[in-house]
Amino acid sequence: MSLLKTTLDANAFACILEFVPKPSAERFATLDTLMARTQLCGWPLTVAIGDRVGSALDMSPLDAFASLAEPVPALLHFSGKDRERRDLLAQLQRMDAAGLDQLLVLTGDRLPGHTPGQRPVRYLESVAALQIVRQARPHWLLAAALNPFKYQEAEGGAQYFKAEKKLAAGADLFILQLGFDIDKHQEAYDWMQRQPRPKPLMACIMALTEGRAGMLEHVAGVTVTPSMRTLLAAETAVSRQYAKDRANQRLALQVIGLKLMGYAGVHLSGIHDVAQFEALEQAITELQPLFTTLQDWTSAWQAAWQEPGLPAVTFHPPGHAWRLGQRQISASKKEKARYHLLAAMHHQLFSRTTPLSKAFGWAVTRPLWRNPTAAQWLHQLERRIKRPMVGCDTCGSCRLEDTLYICPETCPKGLANGPCGGTRLDRCEFGDRECVHSAKYRLAVSVGRAEVLTERLIPCVQVENRHRSSWPVWFEAGTPQPHGPAPRNEADEALLATTPERKAAPRRMKATLEDL
Repeated sequence: MSLLKTTLDANAFACILEFVPKPSAERFATLDTLMARTQLCGWPLTVAIGDRVGSALDMSPLDAFASLAEPVPALLHFSGKDRERRDLLAQLQRMDAAGLDQLLVLTGDRLPGHTPGQRPVRYLESVAALQIVRQARPHWLLAAALNPFKYQEAEGGAQYFKAEKKLAAGADLFILQLGFDIDKHQEAYDWMQRQPRPKPLMACIMALTEGRAGMLEHVAGVTVTPSMRTLLAAETAVSRQYAKDRANQRLALQVIGLKLMGYAGVHLSGIHDVAQFEALEQAITELQPLFTTLQDWTSAWQAAWQEPGLPAVTFHPPGHAWRLGQRQISASKKEKARYHLLAAMHHQLFSRTTPLSKAFGWAVTRPLWRNPTAAQWLHQLERRIKRPMVGCDTCGSCRLEDTLYICPETCPKGLANGPCGGTRLDRCEFGDRECVHSAKYRLAVSVGRAEVLTERLIPCVQVENRHRSSWPVWFEAGTPQPHGPAPRNEADEALLATTPERKAAPRRMKATLEDL
C-alpha cells in the first residue's frame, strides 16, 4: 500500500511536495535531500511529479522518478495534453514495472502552440481517463483536480457538476487548484461533505510574493486580485526579505487553517530549496500551538493580508463574488428554443422508436455504407448537415444527447464531460470565446436537465473512429450506456490484462507510517 493511501486511510494529515521535472542535476539533488527528511512537522511527505507542465517535450514523470537517487513515495501526474487512450494505457504498464500505484489524472492546461483553427490538439479528458484507469487498476489510489476558485455561477457550477462525474468515475482524492481564497476552500469542503460518499480533499498552496503573482497571471485558472497585488507590492517596497517572510508566514497559516478546516493535507508548490522548506517548517511549528479552532485562526489569517494604509484585500475579482448555491443566471429564450427544437429533432430521427427513426436507422445501416467511398460520402453528408447547426467535427461517436446539443468539439480541447480548470469569468482559457460548458450549464439549469451534466459519464473518442459518420454506429450499437464503463477495444485488452507477471511487479515504495 502506498504511503499516501496509508496516511489518508488513517485520517492523518499528509503533505505532497510538488516537483516539476527538468534536466537539472541540482534540482534532482535538492529533491533527494528534501525527500530524505520523510516528513514536514511530523506529517508524512510524498512527492508529486508533474507532467507536461511546460510542453509535450518535458521529461516524463516516470523518467524523473527513475532519476532519483533513492525510490521515494511518489504521486505521478498524468496530463491529457495531446494524448490518446493508448498513451494512458502505456503509462500504466510502465508504472506497474516501477512499482507505482497512485496517479493524479488531469486534462491539462493549454498546450503551448495550440491555436484554435489550426492543427487540432486532442486532450484526453480527466473523467474518461479516470474511468479507464479505475477499470484497469481497481486498487490504485486515483486523484483528481477541482478548481473552486470561480466567481460566476456558470463556470463555478459547471466545475462542481464535473467533480460529481469524477467521483462517479472512481476518484479517491481531490486536489484543489492553487488558490488563496479561504472561503472557497470552505465552500469546496462543505460541498464534498454533502456527497453520498465523501472523499478526502487536499489543497494546492504556495508562498505568494509579488514576483510569483506576476507569473501566476499567465497560469490558467489561478486568481490573484488587484488588491492582493497592491499588498504584495507594498511588502516588496519595504524589503525583499520582509516580503519573503510575510509570504512564508501566510503559507504556514494556510497549512494550519486547512488542517483545522478538515482538509486531508496540502500540496506544496514553489518550494525549490532546503532553506524554503526549513523556513516553512519553523513557521508552522511556532504558529500551530496558537490556534486550536478555526475561529481563532481566522483573525490571524485576515491580519496576515493587511498592511497599514492599504484597503482590505479581497480574493474575488472586482464585481464578481459568486458562491455555490447562489442562482444568478438563466438561458435566453433563443437558447431554450434551440434546445427544445434539437431535442425534438433528435427524438424523431434517433430515438429508435418513431417510424422516422426506424426508417432512418434502416437506411444508414445498409451494407452499402461499408464501402470506403460510400462511407466517406455519408461522413461528408453528416458533416455538412451538422456543422452549421452545432459546430460538428464528425468525431464518429456523437454525444449531443448527453451534452444538451452543444457539441463538445466546439471546445478547443474537445472536452465533453465538463470544463477544464482554466476558465476566467466564463471565458475559455484560450480567451477567444465563452466557455461552452458555461453555456451548457446555463441551459441545463434553465430547462431542468442538470442531471445530464452530473450523471452521464461520456467515454473518450477513439482516435481511429474520428472523421467518419456516427449514424451507422448509433443504430448498430442499440441503446447507448452512458453510465457504464468506458468501452474497450481489442488493443486495450492486452494492455488491461492482469497477468501473473504484472501482479508480481516489483514494488519500490515500501515506506509506511510505522517506518516514519
